[in-house]
Amino acid sequence: MPKIHSLLAISLLTFLCATAHSADLSESSDEELVEIKVKAPRVANDVPASSYATAATVLRFDPLTELQSRGLAEGQSDVTIRGGLFENTGFKIGAVTVMDPQTGHYVAGLPVDPALMTMPNIHVGIDNAVAGFNSAIATVSYGIRRVDDGGNISLGAGSDNLNFQSMRFGRVTTNSSGNDLGVAISLARSEGDGSLAFGDHEFARANIQLQHASTTTQTDLILSYQDKFFGWPGAYTGFASLPEIDDTQTTLLLANHRREIRSGWFETSGFYRRLVDDYDFNRRNIESGGPGSFEHETKVIGIGFQGLHESGRISWRYGGQLTTDELVRSTDLTNGLFKDRTYATMSLVPTINTDLQNGDKLVWRFGATVDYSNHDSNEVSPLLGLTLSHSDSGGTIDYSIEYAATSQVPGYTALNSNPSGLFGGNPLLGRETAKQLSFSVERNAVDWQLRTTIFSRLDDDLVDWTYATGAPSARQANPVDMDVIGFEVFVVRAWESVDLVVGYTALEKDADYGLAQVDASFYALNFAKHRATLAFAYRFAEGFELRLDNEYRIQEDNPLRIGDDSTFLASASLNWSSPGDKRFGAALVVDNVTDSEYQPFPGTPASGRQMSLSASYAW
Repeated sequence: MPKIHSLLAISLLTFLCATAHSADLSESSDEELVEIKVKAPRVANDVPASSYATAATVLRFDPLTELQSRGLAEGQSDVTIRGGLFENTGFKIGAVTVMDPQTGHYVAGLPVDPALMTMPNIHVGIDNAVAGFNSAIATVSYGIRRVDDGGNISLGAGSDNLNFQSMRFGRVTTNSSGNDLGVAISLARSEGDGSLAFGDHEFARANIQLQHASTTTQTDLILSYQDKFFGWPGAYTGFASLPEIDDTQTTLLLANHRREIRSGWFETSGFYRRLVDDYDFNRRNIESGGPGSFEHETKVIGIGFQGLHESGRISWRYGGQLTTDELVRSTDLTNGLFKDRTYATMSLVPTINTDLQNGDKLVWRFGATVDYSNHDSNEVSPLLGLTLSHSDSGGTIDYSIEYAATSQVPGYTALNSNPSGLFGGNPLLGRETAKQLSFSVERNAVDWQLRTTIFSRLDDDLVDWTYATGAPSARQANPVDMDVIGFEVFVVRAWESVDLVVGYTALEKDADYGLAQVDASFYALNFAKHRATLAFAYRFAEGFELRLDNEYRIQEDNPLRIGDDSTFLASASLNWSSPGDKRFGAALVVDNVTDSEYQPFPGTPASGRQMSLSASYAW
C-alpha cells in the first residue's frame, strides 16, 4: 500500500504541474486544429516465418504486450500485459470476450483469420473494465472488417520441411435498398518439422463470413474452425526430455451487429465456442483414456453489448456480458466443486466534459463494474479518471490519472486438477482482484505519437503456478498477492518512406505466497524487468519494403531457466509487390534472426531460427 500512496502523490503533483503548464500554452489553443493521423502500426512484420498468420503473430513484438510462446508463436502463446498473467488477458471480437474456461493458454488461439478482423486495440485500466470480461488486467480487442471484392492466394515453404498455403475470397453485391451483402471465405493450412526434434506442427483453419452493411450498420455472422497439432519438448512441464504434444479442435460461431447513431454507437454480439483438447506430456506413451490422458472438452455460450451515448456534455460508456460454460468431459479435471458456471459483468462509466477558460478541456470519468458468478463471490469495483486535454496547431496533449479496480475467476485447470498431480489444482481458489492507479501523458501530432505511463497495481489472490524443490515433478496452483510497479513509453513516427515504432517497459514485482512453499514461479515471476522494442519499415524502392522487428529484454532471475536471463530477438522480412497493379507479391521472412536460445518459459527450450519464402497473387 505505501507504493500506491507514493505513486498517488507523484501523480497528483505531476498533474498539477501539467495544469499550470497547459495554462501557459493557452494562447495557441484557439488556433486551427489539424487532423491527427499516425499511419504506422505498432509492429513491422504481420506474417511469421513458421506458419500462416494468426491472432498471436502481430503481438510478438508489440510494445504494449508481451508474448511468451512454446515453440512457434502460432502454436501456443501466452499474452501478458503490464506484468499480468496469461489468464489476466482477454481476447475480444466485437462486443464479446471469447474465453476458454479450461485454461487461458488457449485464448490467443482464436480460429478467426486476422484478415477478417481489424488490428487489435489494447485496453487497460478503465477501458479494460468497460470492454473486458473476466480479464482483470487487459483486453486485446478486435473489430470486424468490411468485406471487399477480390481475394488472394499464397504459397510458401521454408526451413525444417515447412510448407503452408492460404486462400481468401470475398464478394460484395448491392441490394435494391442500397445495402451491401458480402460473403468471405478463408482457408489456410501449415505443416513442418520444427526447429527442434519433436517440434513438429500441423495446422488447418477455415472461415466463412456473411455480412450485411449500410452506411450506419454492419451485421456479421462468422463460422470458424481450426485444427491444431503441435509438439514441443517440455512445452508445459519445463522438462526438455519430455516430447509433449497438444492437439486441439476449436469451433467458433460468432454473430455481431454494430450501429452508428447520431449520439454515439451501439454493438451487440453472441458466440458459441467448443474446444476439444488432447494433451500428452510424453507422446511416446500409449494412452488408456483414463486419468493421465489429459483429454478435455469445453463449451461456452456468451452474449454481450457495448456502446457510447452522448447527451450534451455527458457521455455514457457502457458494456456487459453474460456467459455460461460447461466442462463437458475430462479425464483429469475431476476434483473440483463444479463443472459448469455462469458469469456476468456490467460496467457503466459516465464522462463529463468541462471547458476551461483557457480553451483546455477537463474530462471526468467515474463509474463501476459489477461482476457476478453463481459459484464465486461477487464484486463491485469502482472506476475513476481525470484527463486534462490541451490542443494547439501541432496536435493534442493529454494528462491523465485514473484508478481502476477489476476482478476475474480462475479456470477449470486450476480449480479441478488433482491437488497432487502433474498440474496440482486447488478447488478453493477464489475471485482474483486487481487495483491499479496510473498516470499517463499522451501527445498526438500529425505524423508522430508519444504515450508514457507510470502505474502501480495491487493483485490479490492472483492464481499462479509454482514450483517447489520438494515436488520437482509437479506444478501447483497457488494464490499470490502481488505489488506491481511499472513504467512504459511508446513512440510512433511516420515518414513518407519510413515507419518507426519504439517501446520500453520496466517492471518491478513484490510477491507474497502466504504459507505456500514456493521456490520458483512459472508465470507471475516470469517477467521482463526491462523490455525494449523497435519496429522499422523502409520502402526503399518501388515495390520493395524491408521490415524489422527487434526486442531486447532483461528477465527476472528464475532458478528453473537454463541459460541467460537476457536476450536480443529479431524478425526480418523483405517484401516485394509488382509495380502498377500490385497483384503479384513475394516475401522472404526470417524469425529469430540471432538464433537466440533464450527460454520464454523456464526450462522449455527456445525455438530456433526459421526462414520461409512465399509467393502470392491478389485479385
